[in-house]
Amino acid sequence: MTDNPLIIEFLNYLKFERHFSPHTAKCYAADLRQFGEFLGGVGGPGDSSGSASGSGFGSASGGQTVGGPATATVAATDLRLQFLQVDPERVKGFLAYLGQQNYSKSTTARKLATLRSFYKFCVRRGLVESSPLANIRTPKQDKRLPKFLDVSEIARLMQTPSSGNMLGARDRAMLEVLYSTGIRVSELVGLDMDDLDAIGRTLRVKAKGRKHRTVPVGETALASVRTYLDWRMRHPRSASFDQDSLFVNKHGQRLSSRSVRRKLDKYLAEAGMDPSISPHTLRHSFATHMLDNGADLRSVQELLGHRSISTTQVYTHLTSAKLKQAYDEAHPRA
Repeated sequence: MTDNPLIIEFLNYLKFERHFSPHTAKCYAADLRQFGEFLGGVGGPGDSSGSASGSGFGSASGGQTVGGPATATVAATDLRLQFLQVDPERVKGFLAYLGQQNYSKSTTARKLATLRSFYKFCVRRGLVESSPLANIRTPKQDKRLPKFLDVSEIARLMQTPSSGNMLGARDRAMLEVLYSTGIRVSELVGLDMDDLDAIGRTLRVKAKGRKHRTVPVGETALASVRTYLDWRMRHPRSASFDQDSLFVNKHGQRLSSRSVRRKLDKYLAEAGMDPSISPHTLRHSFATHMLDNGADLRSVQELLGHRSISTTQVYTHLTSAKLKQAYDEAHPRA
């Protein structure tokens, strides 16, 4: 199956010029392919399943197989034009289609953001004069406050992994570092040995867009990391482990984000805690507890690596809600 060549150009731009993560680029690609299918009539109004012009990206494959190189060139040109000739009404039709398919407001907003970025790229490249999304508003989303754990729940979770072996010690160290620093799970698994400054009690974090930031790490988390590294050094196959990566799997290779999620799910089950808790919940908990205990918003913004302070402000709603609850419960005339 061959992608629309314009999608490939855009993904290369994200990868090599914007330095987006592979996961983010993959999400952009999926959104654009779905839009291409809609434009071609597959899954949307006028579905002509099986026709030569059916898919915004699959039809190119058919053209190459049946018609040879000349037909493939024409098909590639047609696929580019299919995206470049989009007008606002076509985008509105796509939004209506997403609504019919019961996509959530947040998912619809994400797909619109993908299209905005794509057509902004097209404008900059001189492929279109203006974006067909210029006057299309993003659907208003329901306000959902991020979930967080209270301090007692954090303690309960941290005590679940055993420190009596390398993997258990590693898992406790990972959870402690996530909560102690508020870093993303993708940033956690990207940590190298030399990113840890145990004396200065800091971590150098590789953030989005090849940026770096330095965050403090607490003594409790550092103690857990030391225990893990001690077990790791004494492992019979330690010499064959990836010597750069801080957190490795049982085979000694860099741990993946998916593996961290699986390990967390395991400990949530063992502790009898909410299975919907994710590694990101620890990041939310970090930010909420920092603000609860007097940290200023700008500092938390820097620690989290947020570009805009408005992203961090969502946590002030959490602390305000907690204050209001305390008021309602304590004030005699609340």
